[in-house]
Amino acid sequence: MAARSITAPERGATAEVRVWDVVVRVFHWSTVTLFTLAYLIEKPRDLHEALGYTLMAILSVRIVWGFVGTRHARFTDFVPSPRRFMDYVRDMMAGRERRCLGHNPAGGAMVVALMLVLAGIGLSGWIMGLDRFWGADWAEELHEGLVTVAVVLVAAHVSGVVYASLRHGENLVRSMWTGLKSRE
Repeated sequence: MAARSITAPERGATAEVRVWDVVVRVFHWSTVTLFTLAYLIEKPRDLHEALGYTLMAILSVRIVWGFVGTRHARFTDFVPSPRRFMDYVRDMMAGRERRCLGHNPAGGAMVVALMLVLAGIGLSGWIMGLDRFWGADWAEELHEGLVTVAVVLVAAHVSGVVYASLRHGENLVRSMWTGLKSRE
């Protein structure tokens, strides 16, 4: 019996296309790991700070990649206008939202929100270490408040991923690992 070569999708199978490039995927899973570790490890302080600075470095790379990266990595591909975001949320509430190959408008808005909050966490953490603001209550409260906002956003993000995965019959977690999504 001859071995079968699969070069095209089987009848009824759905072709996959690369959507998430390696920079996006490494950023995503590194952010998950670094944020979780920094959240759980406050001491030793040096380790907490190193995790935070590493996260800020990869966030900086991702921001640059948002301007020069591949199609679905670019901000122009996924950052929605307020109207597009509201239209999508309205359609979602009515159960008629369209599936998007890259981020949907709600997901795109979540990416922006998470990136802004992470940048705020990093900036406030850095400020806390400056001589001028050493021991300043407002800096620590800002840092901790932004971490709380990030945790809430992460919970909303995970909920949205589960919802969209079930709604559109695709495994979005798998696609963020492999970079592949169904064309249809």
